[in-house]
Amino acid sequence: MRLIRLLVDSMADGDGLNAQMTNARDIISRLDPGRFHVSTFCVGKPDVRLVERPATRLIHLPQRRQTLRILSEFVTGKHDILFYVKPSPAARIYLSLRPKRFDKRVVIGTIESQSDLRNEPTIKPQQVSLWERTVLRSDYLFSNSSAVRKSLEKEYRLPSEVVPTGVDTKFFAPAWDRPAHVRVRVLFVGALRPFKGPQLLLRAAPRFANADFVIIGDGLMAGELEERARRENLTNVRFARGLNSSALREQYRAADIFLFPSCWEGSPKVILEAAACGLPVIARADYQPETVLDGQTGYLGRGDDELLAHLERLIASRDLRRSMGHAARKHSEKFDWDPIARRWEEIFLNLAPRERLAES
Repeated sequence: MRLIRLLVDSMADGDGLNAQMTNARDIISRLDPGRFHVSTFCVGKPDVRLVERPATRLIHLPQRRQTLRILSEFVTGKHDILFYVKPSPAARIYLSLRPKRFDKRVVIGTIESQSDLRNEPTIKPQQVSLWERTVLRSDYLFSNSSAVRKSLEKEYRLPSEVVPTGVDTKFFAPAWDRPAHVRVRVLFVGALRPFKGPQLLLRAAPRFANADFVIIGDGLMAGELEERARRENLTNVRFARGLNSSALREQYRAADIFLFPSCWEGSPKVILEAAACGLPVIARADYQPETVLDGQTGYLGRGDDELLAHLERLIASRDLRRSMGHAARKHSEKFDWDPIARRWEEIFLNLAPRERLAES
């Protein structure tokens, strides 16, 4: 029997920091090359793991006008499964014109956020429409948490199976032996958009003047947040943008607490990375993150005041931070990418068209 051929609708560029792209690269790099041939796209320098992986084809795209090249691969590519389909013009054209009677290839979409996109004002209606006309038209859908699955069922009455987002626990690992800080360091990592809640760190900074707050990310609020920090003379707030994976890991390792006030999520990758690096995590209960065990690996809160009360508790106790950090690391190991990639392998084996696999 020949290899199962996957076309992964993502970018293999090694400097791509988008969560979906990094997830796709983590999965591809772990798939058994003796069972799976993988094709995926790239524009710049590809992830070295994919360059070195046997049975991998990197499809180089131009900087601009990529749609026709991607669409051509969708239509004429010799793949059995199109995986990780994303909202794009190429995917919209392909899925709207695809003759299912003759095109027996399987399309797999992943849902990684709540499905009430129309309730989030920073997401434009045309973006929602494109998502509905691409990802939601997949043959099979997979959600990355139980809450995401329930949201998809509620909003669109569509079924999905849960496969969680993973973390590389070998790469994201604690530095338990680092010297203790004189001042507690509180870290936020994420897109600087209103629903992510980075503004809460600026509210916390004057209240906890004995702590330092580090905000890592970029987005439409970046200038506003930096200007507010200058205007209010928040000298215990620092910003950073565009960090690569190694630099980001060092920021996790140098922190004491991970504060993630986002109220609209799926299963945030940054929570897992922080936990894997031994940080207690404070997050919202709104999206029921399974990667945080309330009162054990960190805290879940409903409102800003509750989150700040949890932050006060952790800032005040080094022993509590350490015990929760160790528990967070242990819990993160349940989400290691290696077993999750094995789960994806099982899914691909089960869904691949049998008549195509029988071909020589």
